[in-house]
Amino acid sequence: MLSVPFLVTALVVVLLPGTGVLYTISCGLLGGRRAALAAAFGCTLGIVPHLAASVLGLAALLHAGGVAYQAIRIAGALYLGYLAWSMWRNADAPVTGLPTVGAGGRVVRAIAINLLNPKLTVFFFAFLPQFVAADAGAAATRQMVILGLAFMAMTFVVFVGYGVCASAARQRILAAPGVLRWFKRGFAAVFAALGVRLAVAD
Repeated sequence: MLSVPFLVTALVVVLLPGTGVLYTISCGLLGGRRAALAAAFGCTLGIVPHLAASVLGLAALLHAGGVAYQAIRIAGALYLGYLAWSMWRNADAPVTGLPTVGAGGRVVRAIAINLLNPKLTVFFFAFLPQFVAADAGAAATRQMVILGLAFMAMTFVVFVGYGVCASAARQRILAAPGVLRWFKRGFAAVFAALGVRLAVAD
């Protein structure tokens, strides 16, 4: 169940930069270590609905139901657009790109980023069953939950690592307002690009 192939494959998937990684890094750079931890925690919690969907079989329904998939996809694209606009609008703020958002707000935003990512549900539907024993029978659900929890734990550890490394460079960025401004605008542009990519994805 928790085999070496699963752990290696899951680690590669988690390490690949995506919207969650990008948001965690931006929080670490612009908000510090606590902000990065909040973002990593929120991104990890955002996996729970997708895991639940795969365990309950809802992923198959979502995958087959084009309307439901498209609705979540568009909502995710719009939310990424909102994050891009918010960060761009606050590019000239002196300390953080999201000045009015506390730890709780960052957790909520991070949850929303992963919750509104339909590819995660499809990923869980296609990925987890491959590592469930063919003769598991009634234990298949328990095995999928264990695999999902292992994936979540790995996600949290890796995201915290990204965030802490980003926060280590925070003081240098804060000391250069011009660099800080362009970092915020850069993150905003990437969020916007990811939103457009999600909106036009097949």
